[in-house]
Amino acid sequence: MIKIIGITGSLRSGSYNTALLRMAAGLMPNEAKLEIATLKGIPLYDEDVEVNEGIPQTVIALQEQIAAADGLLLATPEYNNSIPGVLKNAIDWLSRPPSSIARTFGDRPVALMGASPGGFGTVLSQNAWLPVLRALGMRPWFGGRLLISRAHHVFNESGEMVDEAAREQLRSFLAGFAEFIQASSSRTGD
Repeated sequence: MIKIIGITGSLRSGSYNTALLRMAAGLMPNEAKLEIATLKGIPLYDEDVEVNEGIPQTVIALQEQIAAADGLLLATPEYNNSIPGVLKNAIDWLSRPPSSIARTFGDRPVALMGASPGGFGTVLSQNAWLPVLRALGMRPWFGGRLLISRAHHVFNESGEMVDEAAREQLRSFLAGFAEFIQASSSRTGD
């Protein structure tokens, strides 16, 4: 069974990206399982805190979840044409200490998806993530992008995906990412 950790880059309870991740959990192919992690409780990165108090338990727990997974799925909002601060902050904490980067992120398959009320989905945010993922030594899946635009028409007020074409696009995206993870595992002998 392929285990994927999903993280949403929004803390808002009514987030389209959180709704997208929840929908993804229900549409995973049979050979894969999506476990949704949370960023709640991760403080703003402060090296003084790291030096004086150590890595926060919330960060250590998330590092362990990611390290035990076969892949990482980021549901990224787009704020001001770029990366959401809350998700970037979490990644910055997760890369501490630097000696933990290889275990947490190194050569781990990662996919990006996102939903936005705007007309371009989260294309700029997804592009902005690429140098970060490269710096961490991750293996991004480029076989498909999931860019949900005009999300207020795709999801209802309860956060349920009501657009059947978007649902099929998500299902196909998830199947492709699972295949990428399987192919990656067979190449590395995992």
